[in-house]
Amino acid sequence: MDITALPVEGAWVVTPRLFPDGRGVFLESFRGDRLAEVVGHRMDVVQTNVSVSARGAVRGVHFADLPPGQAKYVTVLSGSIVDFVVDIRVGSPTFGAWEAVPLDAVQRRAVYVSEGLGHAFCALEDDTTVLYLCSAAYDPDREHGVQPLDPDLGLVLPDGVTPLLSAKDGAAPTLAEAADAGLLPTYAACREWADHLGAQRGN
Repeated sequence: MDITALPVEGAWVVTPRLFPDGRGVFLESFRGDRLAEVVGHRMDVVQTNVSVSARGAVRGVHFADLPPGQAKYVTVLSGSIVDFVVDIRVGSPTFGAWEAVPLDAVQRRAVYVSEGLGHAFCALEDDTTVLYLCSAAYDPDREHGVQPLDPDLGLVLPDGVTPLLSAKDGAAPTLAEAADAGLLPTYAACREWADHLGAQRGN
């Protein structure tokens, strides 16, 4: 597989090698050892989540308090999405920047999102099924969100898609409001946590 860094530090796109034959296709969808080579530590998969979404469903922008935060390895089992990685780390050189990565059940690519980054996606087809490998268990007291339709953030959704948000995501603060409220992680804390994980887990 090929693992390529995104312009937002701490995020990578994983492109697996596909082996098709008359029966279908085979691939390695996750390699902890290969990922550790680029991330700097092994991902400790503590929880897996699956979401099934209608066309236009927008989930996010979500993040968790650091430490421990929650790293995510996101891939599509059926359908397709536009996946968004958002730099919400106060003090980061790319604070407020985001990257959009198309993920689908044809190329079978994945996105790795480090602790401290924001994550969201928009489903492009009905019954789109997304699998998340998570480095920490869900804790509602430590989970937060940023309004995905915040005009200052400026996430660009695909043409012709009407966004469908949960009540919680729709009521989330803007990026500026979250920063003013002290909800966002700092870039320095994220770097410190990454160094801690590298020293603790190694490759």
